[in-house]
Amino acid sequence: MAQWVYIETTIVSYLTAWPSRDIIRSAQQQITRDWWDHHRSSFRLYTSQIVRLEAEAGDVKAAADRMKILSRLPLLDITETSLSIARALIRAAALPAAARRDAEHVGVAAAHGMDYLLTWNCRHLANVAQRDKIEEVCADFDFRAPKICTPEELFGDSHGRSIG
Repeated sequence: MAQWVYIETTIVSYLTAWPSRDIIRSAQQQITRDWWDHHRSSFRLYTSQIVRLEAEAGDVKAAADRMKILSRLPLLDITETSLSIARALIRAAALPAAARRDAEHVGVAAAHGMDYLLTWNCRHLANVAQRDKIEEVCADFDFRAPKICTPEELFGDSHGRSIG
């Protein structure tokens, strides 16, 4: 049975962006493309209107490229429960108030039972220092927090099998 993955905005941004001159970001872009091309078919991918709103911003051509990718993914509803989880994440300092959208991503993914939240946002989301707090808040709502990770972490072992 395929596991469910919530695709956050940074994934489509890295997937469609021009190659970066920054060596680390360039590597992350390549890892994202490799995961998308070779591993995404092992998962059921979802996104939300929050991601679409973020992806529509900025350069018109770049936004169109992001939206083309996102148009193929089913949308998860933003519910009162998902918004309550997001507000609780901020109140509990699991995520800072300035990261409201990040909290909303977690809320939507948790409320819909996603196995993973895929992101390159390591400052707030894929951050081991925040993991326990995020899990506690989701548990307070009787939901399991998604495993928040980067494509590199969801890539697979040396035999090409997905790990998780």
